Amino acid sequence: MRFVLCVTGASGTPYAVRLFEVLKELGHELELVVSEHARLVHERELGRDLLKELKGARLHDEKNMASPLASGSTLIKYDAVFIVPCSTSTLAHLAHGTNANLIHRIGETALKERVPLVLLVREMPYSEVHLKNMLTLVRAGAAVLPASPAFYHGPKTLQDMIDFVVGKLLDAVRVEHHLYKRWSG
Repeated sequence: MRFVLCVTGASGTPYAVRLFEVLKELGHELELVVSEHARLVHERELGRDLLKELKGARLHDEKNMASPLASGSTLIKYDAVFIVPCSTSTLAHLAHGTNANLIHRIGETALKERVPLVLLVREMPYSEVHLKNMLTLVRAGAAVLPASPAFYHGPKTLQDMIDFVVGKLLDAVRVEHHLYKRWSG
């Protein structure tokens, strides 16, 4: 399968890194767009270079609005677009159809071409504006997931909690995985 992974400047870049790792381990093809703010947040929060952790995919510059990924005729060749984490600023741009960078354009194009769009929104608490933007995007066809780990699978580590959320991202596009123990009643 082929996927596009966009990483924005919200807190939560470890989710993007783990999603990237799992998709690569499973043999899927990836295209990558990483915002400058995502790199800054990752560096501040974790003290590491995000791009060094995301090696092995073609990287597209967030400022390159002429990227092939900006075109519907190219994007329809992909199985899904992930925006992980999705900042509330990106959420707003997507909900209102405005494009300030390639990530926004890819999201808008995914919606118009009906390419599955999966957003991992990382913010709390949500304002009424955030909730309205999420509802707008769900109605337009996106899957909106909060970065909310569960506890029914008995997580023991932070990695277990990250894997749960990444597993839910994969579930949204029906990618088989074994990242968490599923609820069995």
